[in-house]
Amino acid sequence: MSNKDFYEVLGIDRNSSQDEIKKAYRKLAIKYHPDKNPGDEKAEEKFKEISNAFEVLKDEEKRQKYDQFGHDAFQGGGGFSRGVDPFDLFKDVFGGGGGGGGGFGSIFDDFFGGSSGGSAAEGSRGSDLRVSVSISLEQSAKGIEKEIKYHHHAECTKCEGSGAASGSGKVMCSTCGGIGQVASNQGFISIRRTCPTCSGTGIMIEKPCQSCNGDGRIRKQGKVKVKVPPGVSHGNRLCSRGRGDAGSRGGPSGDLYVDVHIDDHPLFERDDDDLFHEVQIPFALAALGGTIQVPTLEGKVALKIPAGTQSNKTFRLKNHGMPNLRYSSRKGDLYIKISIQVPTKLSKDQRESLINFAKSCGEDNFSDDEGFLNKAKKFFENE
Repeated sequence: MSNKDFYEVLGIDRNSSQDEIKKAYRKLAIKYHPDKNPGDEKAEEKFKEISNAFEVLKDEEKRQKYDQFGHDAFQGGGGFSRGVDPFDLFKDVFGGGGGGGGGFGSIFDDFFGGSSGGSAAEGSRGSDLRVSVSISLEQSAKGIEKEIKYHHHAECTKCEGSGAASGSGKVMCSTCGGIGQVASNQGFISIRRTCPTCSGTGIMIEKPCQSCNGDGRIRKQGKVKVKVPPGVSHGNRLCSRGRGDAGSRGGPSGDLYVDVHIDDHPLFERDDDDLFHEVQIPFALAALGGTIQVPTLEGKVALKIPAGTQSNKTFRLKNHGMPNLRYSSRKGDLYIKISIQVPTKLSKDQRESLINFAKSCGEDNFSDDEGFLNKAKKFFENE
């Protein structure tokens, strides 16, 4: 046994309380535990040294003797358990023995929140989920609240997410000693990997909950109402915080992401906040001018067609497009593209009237249709 002062070994003063002694031991035991320092003989010796010091100072009677006589109080085994196993002591303090050590939950909180580098006892965060919702262009313009049904992992109500059956507790994983990782030596290289027994949590459940098989979660169908804001675009993603999978063993829930799909519209095409629509008008209207009714998302409005309007002419109707997603008071425009409809069938009177009109305009690139055979006959007669 080392003759170094036990109080110095634990880094405490002689007036320290039992809680302070135990806290100091926890911190050092985690730091120098052999599983955290594989192959390090100095760390192992340090682990044994702090265990010997704690074995004495945690017992009021032994501590009193040590304060009076120092190490001489235990020469020849006078009250000191020379056969103490430092690993058994470690398990007693951190709950691995299933009994003594008290304050089981808080001990694990201190243990895994310390210098071990991670909160192994804390449950892991639930997974994020993705669903999609389809809406019309009109619903995208006005905004809508949609109820979405989806499947997710929810907290088990029987064990309240702990994963443990009623009356059962948690114990430190005996494989990794509560570290959550195990080390394996390959030649001169030490490789650490997630503990296969506890899956990296550092703890084990004595008796798993039968409803969730120890996971703390069950699969169920849920539903959530999602507000789709005005101006949302196809492919936009909305987020509902905390509506994803529940975390395992009390961990935080993931998020639910909603991908917005906007159905194709029979009349309008969209580009950002602007809408586009193509309308056909008779060639006489294009030539003479007039007024037509064109569709918008709010209903039909009048559009004046100036005389002499050419095909592919585009008119802009301000503020008849989509609302801006960020600034709802702003709206895009509606663009109306004109396509002139040429009649495919004319009566004899209509044809003659059109020919006369063309002649009055000085056009001569037309003729009465003689038919292919008559034109061919005249061609060969002139040869």
